[in-house]
Amino acid sequence: MKKNEMKSRSIRPIMEIQHLHLRFGGLEALKDANLDILEGEILAIIGPNGAGKTSLLNCISGFYLPYRGSIIFRDKDLTRLPSHRIAKMGVGRTFQNIELYTGLTALENLMAARHIHMKRGAVACGIFFGPARREEIEHREAVEDVIDLLDMQSIRKRVVGSLPYGLRKRVDLARALCMDPHLLLLDEPMAGMNVEEKEDMARFILDIYELRRTTIVLVEHDMDLVMDIADRVVVLEFGLKIAEGSPDEIRNDPQVIRAYLGGKG
Repeated sequence: MKKNEMKSRSIRPIMEIQHLHLRFGGLEALKDANLDILEGEILAIIGPNGAGKTSLLNCISGFYLPYRGSIIFRDKDLTRLPSHRIAKMGVGRTFQNIELYTGLTALENLMAARHIHMKRGAVACGIFFGPARREEIEHREAVEDVIDLLDMQSIRKRVVGSLPYGLRKRVDLARALCMDPHLLLLDEPMAGMNVEEKEDMARFILDIYELRRTTIVLVEHDMDLVMDIADRVVVLEFGLKIAEGSPDEIRNDPQVIRAYLGGKG
């Protein structure tokens, strides 16, 4: 699937990552990472296994706490906020290893993602009358929009644990989207998929980008796909950012070729 001539809609950063360091014992997973994520772009982060890609997403989403540096999202410092606060601020994500409620249906998983927007308490929701009922209807409508966007009508009432791998990845994407994120982090959304499933996922990502005007950060190993749909590419190696630029610039960067894409450079 070829990306049309889509450019970043703004040069204003939606997120600024400054001098970020992350350490696990003696292993430094991120070393002075500096990165701007521009509002309205698809930014791909690539690199070999162990380069720090998922660690970076985990810092952004509050799963890891960096020991140095800052993460500024829409002029607010979220570096040391808990993950649920970051989600409420508008940062959604998918996971490399699918983290779904496997005993619930696809629809129930998506409704669970709406809890960060729910204003009524447990008692009001239990009575399910008046304002609580209206709120439930509003959240259900938001979920239905995502189901339509990602073509999930046929699996909406299927238990997630019974779904094939590719469809579970789609539910994972849908759940993140149901959070109404301003910034969507996708951690290897095509990992383990066949060619047809990858093409479908690429189409859905571009639909989200185009129709919802969502800024997307994509961690992915499929270089053909990355070069096809990304506006910019950042390359990590052993926790260091070694290159940043357009897909064409990255494809022809000698340091990137040596470190990741293969060849003598």
